Amino acid sequence: MSIVQVILIVFIIFAVSRAILRLRQGNLTALGFAFWMSIWILALIGVVFPEISTDIAKFLGIGRGVDVIIYLSIMVLYYLVFRIYIIIEDLRQEITKLVSSLSIENERLINLIRNSRKSKSSRPSKASNKK
Repeated sequence: MSIVQVILIVFIIFAVSRAILRLRQGNLTALGFAFWMSIWILALIGVVFPEISTDIAKFLGIGRGVDVIIYLSIMVLYYLVFRIYIIIEDLRQEITKLVSSLSIENERLINLIRNSRKSKSSRPSKASNKK
């Protein structure tokens, strides 16, 4: 086993531990956990048995196993960027609705306070009633 394989295995173990921790903390859904675990298990298999990626490359008509890994990695990264984009757009829409709602509520409260002050100033004071 080469030093690169050892470093990659240590990294994969670290990544798996982070996924487990996030799942326990409730920051990662079961589906998200399954996704990341499948990614890291496939990565571990590719690191421990690099000849598998070469066999897959030959089957797909690609020159080297590392090329298959790079192509798959790029596809996964594009998918993740797309998912992040969707999440950001959803958050943007939620923030817009929240700001609009808060603005309307704030304006309503300001008008309520103004009307309350106007009604107090138009009433005669208790001191003027005693005279």
